[in-house]
Amino acid sequence: MKRATGLMAISLLSGALLMTASCTNRTAMDWQSPQYQDSKFVNRAGQVDSGDGNLGKILKRWLFERRTDPTPADALPIQHPTQAELAATSGDLALRLGHSTILLRLDGDYFLTDPVFVDRASPVQWAGPKRFHAPAMALEELPPIKAVVISHDHYDHLDKATVRQLAQTGTHFYTPLGVGQRLVRWGIDAQQVTEMDWWDSVTLGSTELVATPAQHFSGRSLWDRDSTLWASFAFIGSHSRVFFSGDTGYFDGFAEIGERYGPFDLTLMETGAYDEMWSGIHMSPEESVQAHRDLRGKAMIPIHNGTFDLALHAWYEPMERALAAAESDNQQVLTPVMGQTIQIGQDNLTTAWWRALESEGPELAATAPVAP
Repeated sequence: MKRATGLMAISLLSGALLMTASCTNRTAMDWQSPQYQDSKFVNRAGQVDSGDGNLGKILKRWLFERRTDPTPADALPIQHPTQAELAATSGDLALRLGHSTILLRLDGDYFLTDPVFVDRASPVQWAGPKRFHAPAMALEELPPIKAVVISHDHYDHLDKATVRQLAQTGTHFYTPLGVGQRLVRWGIDAQQVTEMDWWDSVTLGSTELVATPAQHFSGRSLWDRDSTLWASFAFIGSHSRVFFSGDTGYFDGFAEIGERYGPFDLTLMETGAYDEMWSGIHMSPEESVQAHRDLRGKAMIPIHNGTFDLALHAWYEPMERALAAAESDNQQVLTPVMGQTIQIGQDNLTTAWWRALESEGPELAATAPVAP
């Protein structure tokens, strides 16, 4: 039964991808960027291991590999802060709302990263990876957002319905090259969108936002691979410096970012959806901690985990391995529950909260990943 469910899910997702391909704007842009070569955006290292050459093996593993705890058996502990509670907390703040959706407060202004508030990270809401939990704050519960920062165009980082709803509040969107064009095609006012190349910076109040390099890929259909850029971001406030990794493999760019803009008071590091078969585009937890060191980070929160099942590891494994990797030289890794308020630059108490949850035990995969 589980095997049949997996086959059905893969069939539905393949159909959904084909359906969205027909809706893709295929007009080539002549981007004047060092990252744009031969009508595609590229990584600093050129072609990296994204698993494309092993699609058959990956599909076989998703269908038949026995897995341990792909999803939580119990409801996850979630905190649901209110605007009043946030206002009553002093200083610069960071809250995980889910996956890579982070609410930041720097110098009194709120920023939101990679907002996905829908049930599934998928082209459609009737198939694809389903959330383990509701967002820690609903869209209508958010404080006024000064800027929404989007790292790339994959479905678990960019959701059409979510950004359309956010656009109605008048907020501004900052994206890598090409991603903003998607938003405009979705009906968002071009005056609300700013596209950025690597190392571009803008000043937002008293915070400088810098688009920094990452090692990944892009695309939302079968026909638009690498037609838009991907990026990480540095937030340079008056009192705090925060790094947001987006999605990335490990590369030498972290050391350069650390030299230019570090040390960082907080790094929000992609730690999830990894596998040796696509090691060039997602970091292992050990690599995430090493990237944090390269950035000269003081405290790290592992993100890109705990919300969607996008790889073959146990849902809690990224956090366990990140904590273990940090022990060798006492790196500070924080593992807040979703919605827990982290005061940047202050002492914060977090726990290994997932250890108290009941395990499901080994089972076959029931869904296939969508462009993690």
